[in-house]
Amino acid sequence: MLLELFWAFFQIGAMSIGGGYAALPLIRSQVVDIHGWLTMTEFTDLITIAEMTPGPIAINGATFVGTQISGLAGAVVATAGCVLPSSLIVLTLAWLYNRFRNLTVIQGILSGLRPAVVALIASAGLSILMTALWGSSSPADWLGDFQIIPCLLFAAALAALRKFKLSPIAVMLGCGALGVGLHLCGLM
Repeated sequence: MLLELFWAFFQIGAMSIGGGYAALPLIRSQVVDIHGWLTMTEFTDLITIAEMTPGPIAINGATFVGTQISGLAGAVVATAGCVLPSSLIVLTLAWLYNRFRNLTVIQGILSGLRPAVVALIASAGLSILMTALWGSSSPADWLGDFQIIPCLLFAAALAALRKFKLSPIAVMLGCGALGVGLHLCGLM
């Protein structure tokens, strides 16, 4: 059983290119369809628990499934299986980078990738911002759904971070407390 757990999550770790949510269909396939370790209801619970706990969803999911199947040993084996492929890839890439970093072609590749990575991060951030302020990231929904209170919270958080140099953790906790208070008052 432990070997099956390791191999299932090794495959998930090796093939879940794109991060957390990209891994969900792979996890479902392995734990619900192929091995039958969880029912679809239990898989939904897995997603909920994995989202509530800190860390990547695939690793949290591996730990949860491993615990359900074989206790602590299962959790360790499934988590190790999930982490091992990316660890090996990163170690290999780090070795290759250290060995060949001075080559002109490598510098060119990295120079080209930097703006692309910034654009990907900015795109994700913009989608989150649009969803927070308009309730949707689709421009078609922006006209009637502008939300003033989230916009004010965003502006206050931005000012606290940039002008007053407050800790991001303090700003997040403050905004969370304000959000709960405003929700309880019926303003959000």
